[in-house]
Amino acid sequence: MKNKLLVAGLLLGSSVLAYGQDEKLDMATLDKIRQEGMQRSQVMETAFYLTDVNGPRIQGPGYVKAANWCKDKLTGWGLQNAKLEAWGDWGKGWAVERCYLAMTAPYYKSMIAVPRAWSGSTNKLQAADILFISETDTTALENYRSKLKNKVILLDQSFRISPSFKADADRFTDEELQKMAGEAAGSRGQRMQGDSSMRRLMQAMRSRNVFNQKMRKLAKQEGALGILNTTQTSKDGTLFVSGDYANAALGSTPDDLADLSIAVEDYLMLCRLMKANVPVKLELDVKTKFFADDIKGYNVLADIPGTDPKLKEEVVMLGAHLDSWHAATGATDNAAGSAVMMEAVRILKTLGVKPRRTIRLALWSGEEQGLHGSKNYVANHLVNTATNQLTKEGQNVSAYFNVDNGTGKIRGIYLQGNEAAGPIFSQWLKPVNDLGATTVTIQNTGGTDHLSFDRFGIPGFQFIQDRIEYNTRTHHTNMDTYDHLQPDDLKQAAIIVASFVYNAAMRDQKIPAKQPVTAQQATR
Repeated sequence: MKNKLLVAGLLLGSSVLAYGQDEKLDMATLDKIRQEGMQRSQVMETAFYLTDVNGPRIQGPGYVKAANWCKDKLTGWGLQNAKLEAWGDWGKGWAVERCYLAMTAPYYKSMIAVPRAWSGSTNKLQAADILFISETDTTALENYRSKLKNKVILLDQSFRISPSFKADADRFTDEELQKMAGEAAGSRGQRMQGDSSMRRLMQAMRSRNVFNQKMRKLAKQEGALGILNTTQTSKDGTLFVSGDYANAALGSTPDDLADLSIAVEDYLMLCRLMKANVPVKLELDVKTKFFADDIKGYNVLADIPGTDPKLKEEVVMLGAHLDSWHAATGATDNAAGSAVMMEAVRILKTLGVKPRRTIRLALWSGEEQGLHGSKNYVANHLVNTATNQLTKEGQNVSAYFNVDNGTGKIRGIYLQGNEAAGPIFSQWLKPVNDLGATTVTIQNTGGTDHLSFDRFGIPGFQFIQDRIEYNTRTHHTNMDTYDHLQPDDLKQAAIIVASFVYNAAMRDQKIPAKQPVTAQQATR
């Protein structure tokens, strides 16, 4: 048995060496990256301007203001070709200008409320009665057709609020990271697909969504003043808010329905009062604005040009989405990632590195509405959309690295099933193992911009990050503010990103790709 284990260990070691023996790490430069990132970091200053100074970065003037600030800052740092590049037509921009909601009877109570994105206005302070609807069958909605005018709609909900016995914030344990490193590619997705309770939940959510959409359509037709909504997780002062961006389409009917997200505690109180036939009065004043003067979507791009005559046409990309939702200032989603990526290129530019390949930073827009910025960059530059084959520019992309999981420190990297990249990244992590980054997992992870590259076979990767309070308190909520950022974690993340990007730009070969993707696979 000992001999068999020894042979197995030798085979594993030789496999690692076969992929990774040519990694010639420039330890002097990697040490300089660490020193610059730790001792002279500007990541929190960048995050401050993206959040407190700029505000929400939803598609429209808020995003464009932040994008121009980033372009100017990158130019000031010495990057070349810094620009806002239009990726195509988005539609109408949107912003909140005023929002107030209170219950005035049976007593006065102010309420936390945030309009859903691309919803409408009340035009002035309005007093209103509640129309309470307990049905869930769409055919029953016709019974309310003549009762909706100037009403605020409240749909019955059966949510139950439970105490939070676990801490809001946590980090990955050693055991969790070890398990991630040992799992097979796609294993998490396979478990979800086999979970019948998850399927039932998704079906119920789809049915509820159909009902809500028909309710909203009827409410607009009949002149309702507003509609209230909530989620079971919108408790303890934290509201989870997104929006209906179908209203951004240029041909859509102007939306004059104030669609307000409120705390689940307030929502359930109103439901109980209505069921008990207690007269309830509300007052609300909501003003939102649509912008159609510029319907384009824009990405921010900037380069550190390559210097090797044979490799400078190849590109190592790093990116994060700059856009956010609007309930707060999008600190952890995703000013954190944008600030980390900007800090990574600042470090490299400050050190005066001469990368062999070109390093390109991309800050994406429209990620929250479906990865629009990165998808269209790939379509416009890297892929022939008629054949789904990579263009020459696409073939020249060595790798794309993404950060979009909040403020937590980097603990490793997801390979997206790219087994050949594993031994390379394992070596790259060794100099930063002491900073907590140790894990390479074959797993896929989704929901963000690296997928736009990975789906066409371009090596695209997302870093593993500590969760902190991303899923419990900040992701798409009114609590996603600067004060929830972790400065030391963001410094660590920028150092690791800068190291990975530098290593990729300097190595003799590009990062190995997975098996070529067929045209049929790419269109799925």
